[in-house]
Amino acid sequence: MKTLLNLVFWPVFFVCQLLALTLLSWHIAAQVHFAYPLGYKLLGLEAHIAEFAPLNRHKAEFEFISAKEHWRLFGEISDAVQDSGRGLQNISYLLRDGKSTALMHEAEIIHLQDVAHLIDVFYRVGLSGLALWFLLAALAIWQKWLPPTNKKILLGFLAGIALSALAVIAAGSTRVFYWLHEQVFPDGHQWFFYYQDSLMTTLMKAPDIFAFISLFLLVILIACWCLAVVLFKLVINHRLKK
Repeated sequence: MKTLLNLVFWPVFFVCQLLALTLLSWHIAAQVHFAYPLGYKLLGLEAHIAEFAPLNRHKAEFEFISAKEHWRLFGEISDAVQDSGRGLQNISYLLRDGKSTALMHEAEIIHLQDVAHLIDVFYRVGLSGLALWFLLAALAIWQKWLPPTNKKILLGFLAGIALSALAVIAAGSTRVFYWLHEQVFPDGHQWFFYYQDSLMTTLMKAPDIFAFISLFLLVILIACWCLAVVLFKLVINHRLKK
């Protein structure tokens, strides 16, 4: 029984926990728009926008709006992709004459709609993992099955992160970024945009912003993971005393 628990039950348990907590981490980060203002400052986005916005072939005067407006626009994009893409076409900024103009052209909106669809799928998968995780946790508590030691859990968690990071580094982060986009987005839908053709890309300094968001999510995930492990062990130990 112990072998079955170690080889099957606990690996499945922790995979479901990872899915559930990754979703939770994403949802928490989305509420603060993935800490974009912090990334904005750390990545020097203000200077980046000032350099490339005047070169845009489709939109004008973006370089004249303030940093807070940049934050607002990113926040509206974040909210829209979290809401199945609703409102993407309504995101706009003001020109110097006071007129409003759309931030993105059609190809950018289609791309973000694809992103929104992926996020919807991610939520369904994450919620499925969450439901199964709760069921497995309830079973373990009922049966009084002790989980692996904190050291083993931590080592396994860190090993998984390290292996994933090493794989990305070995393959090249840019190559991985492009490969993933080619796999997940529909054929014929543009997903690569030069700064001169996309205020969306300029606003995010893509792909740099995604590295920052990944680190931000990882910090939240590690905190959630540690909290989940501690709480689960407290409940198990309380159950064992009965």
